[in-house]
Amino acid sequence: MKNKGVVFAMAAYVLWGFFPLYFKAVQQVPPLQILMHRIAWGFLFSLFIVLGLKQWGDFKRLVFRKRIVLISTGTAVILGINWFTYVWAVTSNRVVESSLGYFINPLVSVLLGVIFLKEQLRPWQWAAVGLMTAGVLYLTISSGQLPWVSLILAFSFGFYGLFKKTAPLGALHSTTLETAVLTIPAVAYLLLINSSGTGVFGHSSTLLDVLLFISGPVTVIPLLLFSLGARRVPLTTIGLLQYIAPTLQFLLGVLVFHEPFDQSQLIGFGIIWLALILFSVDNLLARRRTTLPAPLTIPMGQ
Repeated sequence: MKNKGVVFAMAAYVLWGFFPLYFKAVQQVPPLQILMHRIAWGFLFSLFIVLGLKQWGDFKRLVFRKRIVLISTGTAVILGINWFTYVWAVTSNRVVESSLGYFINPLVSVLLGVIFLKEQLRPWQWAAVGLMTAGVLYLTISSGQLPWVSLILAFSFGFYGLFKKTAPLGALHSTTLETAVLTIPAVAYLLLINSSGTGVFGHSSTLLDVLLFISGPVTVIPLLLFSLGARRVPLTTIGLLQYIAPTLQFLLGVLVFHEPFDQSQLIGFGIIWLALILFSVDNLLARRRTTLPAPLTIPMGQ
């Protein structure tokens, strides 16, 4: 059971790691259109699975509650910001910068927990947060500008996880509800641009239409795999596996897409990687010393 869970979780993170290949394949489509197709087809695919698994009754019972709908509306907006930023970054040849956002996301989530949930950090966790801050400052000073793509991705998904703690739903149900919230404006936008002749879907190649259509399963399948895996393996294992995705994205950016990566970036990334090593080792040792229940685990938001 545990080994099967590791396989599911690894599969999810590997798929997320190769996400840039998909978005590069549709980069001729404006990022906003890609996002709207992803929302609309993602909702239909999620709803199809809910109905196919005969979970409609459970779905209605969980999501048709005012509090959950309100919270999910907020998380849907945050997730939309995260998704759009990521799509824009990949299609604008900023894969390396986007990977940094998901490297620092765990530390940002910890910091948000301290600020908003009054959680306590161990000394080595504070050291990791300090190193992360130093790495971001170094990248800012060396490049002359904030790595804003990385920060938007990290903080948007950090806040997404923070909100999800107040209304925890399974990956399938939460994805279905959040995409449902955004589907009406997404479909309205797609109909508008199609009527004005600026829409791509149905007005380009069959291959591009198919690629936009499969944005639904591309979005939902990794979430389902993650959900299956996260239930079967310890949080410490998930904590280590989560770095597969940004590592693969980073390697794609440098080795496949040949994005620039100079010495100053290497130093900045190196400081942040050191922070992550420190953070992961401290978590691993702490888990071995305690039997406290693991906190809610939130999947990536790409």
